[in-house]
Amino acid sequence: MADSIVINAERREQMGKAASRRLRKKEDKVPGILYGGSDDPIPLVLDHKDLLKAMQDESFFSQILNVSVGKTSQQVVVRDLQRNPASEKVTHIDFLRVQADREINVAIPLRFLNEEECNGVKVDGGSISHNLTEIEVSCLPANLPEFIEVDMGDLEIGDSIRLSELTVPDNVVIVALATADEDRDVQVAGVIAPRLEIEEDEIDGDEEGDDESLSASEEEGSETSDSAESGAGENDSKSDASAPESDED
Repeated sequence: MADSIVINAERREQMGKAASRRLRKKEDKVPGILYGGSDDPIPLVLDHKDLLKAMQDESFFSQILNVSVGKTSQQVVVRDLQRNPASEKVTHIDFLRVQADREINVAIPLRFLNEEECNGVKVDGGSISHNLTEIEVSCLPANLPEFIEVDMGDLEIGDSIRLSELTVPDNVVIVALATADEDRDVQVAGVIAPRLEIEEDEIDGDEEGDDESLSASEEEGSETSDSAESGAGENDSKSDASAPESDED
């Protein structure tokens, strides 16, 4: 496990929307809350710049953090983070306390390996399609992995890797696979054919369809022509039969 990130915070004294708005706009602070376990919730205020710096670590959202409030420090995970949709500025953050003897559910990032060396990519010119970039796992805090590796090296075009094929550490459970529902064993990533090859297959399919239509049209035309000639012959026969006999011998 990576070194724990330390978040410095202060106890927030003023509550309410007006106070939170003032913290964001005038002091460049972020209101937050620390809750969970048997202890009371603690309203927090954090420096926005310090929080952004901590968030640059890729493990910020998937690892156990240490929140320091005054002289005390508590282990937490990020439970929720809100941003301003226009400016992307963090407007609020929730921290959940973790307890050593209680399992937690956390979204862990996937780290894809050997993508460029993948047979389907390097040899056949295919490309990698990522269906998931993180998965939710359940485990005790001490067993929480920093990431899950996904080895793409042996995949050919058309191959894929599903959740059940991932290798996870002992005592770590993929939440989606905790039930017997096979529909939750979704595809994580796969190798798809080059676009040009797909287009050529589509063109070939269209040409085969055109050939079949043309052949059917020709057969239909031939049958129509034969029917017309047959009808003409019958009309000639009827005409000869109905003509008056000649008086000349």
